[in-house]
Amino acid sequence: MKRLILRALAVVLLLSFCFVNYAVAAEEESGSVQSEIFYHILVDRFNNGDSSLDEQIDLEDPLTYHGGDLQGITEKLDDLKDLGYTTLVLSPIMENSPNGYHGYWIEDFYQVDDQFGTLEDLRKLVNEAHDRNMKIVLEFVTNYVSENHPITENPDKRDWLAEESNRQSFRWQDKTAVLDQSNPEVQSFLTDVADYWMEEANIDGYQFHAADQGNQAFFDDLTAHIHDKDPNFYLLGNILDDAYNGNLTENTAIQAVENHALYEPMTDVFANAGTPIAPIYETWQRTGEQAGLNYLDNPYTIRFTQKFQENGRNIVTAWKLALTYLYTAPGAPMVYQGSEIPMGGAGFPESQQLVKWNNADGDLQKFTERIGALRSEFPALQHGDYEMLDSSGAMNLFKRSYEGETVYIAINNDTQSQAISLEGIESDKQLKGLLGDNLVRENDQGEFRIGLPRETAEVYVIEDNAGLNWLIIVPIVVIFILFVAGIIYLSRQQKKREADA
Repeated sequence: MKRLILRALAVVLLLSFCFVNYAVAAEEESGSVQSEIFYHILVDRFNNGDSSLDEQIDLEDPLTYHGGDLQGITEKLDDLKDLGYTTLVLSPIMENSPNGYHGYWIEDFYQVDDQFGTLEDLRKLVNEAHDRNMKIVLEFVTNYVSENHPITENPDKRDWLAEESNRQSFRWQDKTAVLDQSNPEVQSFLTDVADYWMEEANIDGYQFHAADQGNQAFFDDLTAHIHDKDPNFYLLGNILDDAYNGNLTENTAIQAVENHALYEPMTDVFANAGTPIAPIYETWQRTGEQAGLNYLDNPYTIRFTQKFQENGRNIVTAWKLALTYLYTAPGAPMVYQGSEIPMGGAGFPESQQLVKWNNADGDLQKFTERIGALRSEFPALQHGDYEMLDSSGAMNLFKRSYEGETVYIAINNDTQSQAISLEGIESDKQLKGLLGDNLVRENDQGEFRIGLPRETAEVYVIEDNAGLNWLIIVPIVVIFILFVAGIIYLSRQQKKREADA
């Protein structure tokens, strides 16, 4: 009898576990830049996977190679997959002049830089990524070559180069020569380079470096050629000029460019507790409601962690709030390597340190996984309309809707608790929180009132108000009854044995 009760308890426990921990698989929408979570990798500063390539490494010099390579990225694919990143954007990997760790001093457009590995290493990385349903995008430098490139010394190629007056002042540009993209031979050369890496490495996209600085007619032709070759190939744009007002996504086949306009308001808001979120939304509206590549830092800015820590904000708290906005706002998030650790740095070159893998924060990584999973699960967070519904203090409530699906995002950046009443929800419905498992039901005044403690965020969906959850309660009650019955039975058996003795 004792064994029978114990076995029954085990069966009930198993059944209740199955009831409580069920999951519904959602079909992922693919083939759209907006559906991706991009992870920006500065290859040389990511992870050293092959120490045999360390010939040029000098860890004491921030302006030379530090050892990151393609094998090092391949070794971290599982970790990046777990964190929810779907597309990796790699800094230029083509053969560079000495100390060209950033990839912008290209000497040979058809070779992988020796410090990063080989073409076979790139193919392996791409194949391994594809096995994990991840994509690989390469940064493609089309405006410049190294001052040591063979064409700079070839009299027959002098017309390939633009006048020095076209050069702009950037940290890496002092050792480059500017290509004249209006020259048909240059155009043919760059088109051939684009075809080469697509065919030889089976990559999934290009991010055009300094796309705003190039010949727009040529970019129109080049991007159209690439999309004719592969309609699913991603084409992204890096923008050097923060004040650039052009629209590459309308004039070319480029699908998204870096959204510099949102960088400052996003980082300013979430670096300071008590700051309303409305200015980010207002900037988005004022700049044409563009859905570009949204970011909190990059290799040349102050790292976001550094910025908010200088204001005394807690690391996990600030990142949770910022990531919630980044992952739920229009556009696609572009996360710079090491943010999930998280790493600091007061700007270039400190922002380009090797990723410190051993310093990872478990709570932040769990949240990154969670918010990434939500973005991938709900198409409304990728493609939906966007509206700011209301605010209270430094708390704001947003709504995203897409094909009948509605998601509400509440972010309280205030230093005290705040609440916002939500209208338009039917009485027999409830709001279910997906980050903190919060439930919001209609109150006695007929309101759905969303309240959040200070410096927290929640993402809500509408569901039927089931009242008490009997699927959870019944198994628990059954377990309790069987447990009590088992105790009573064992107690009686013990007393019987004592009486017989």
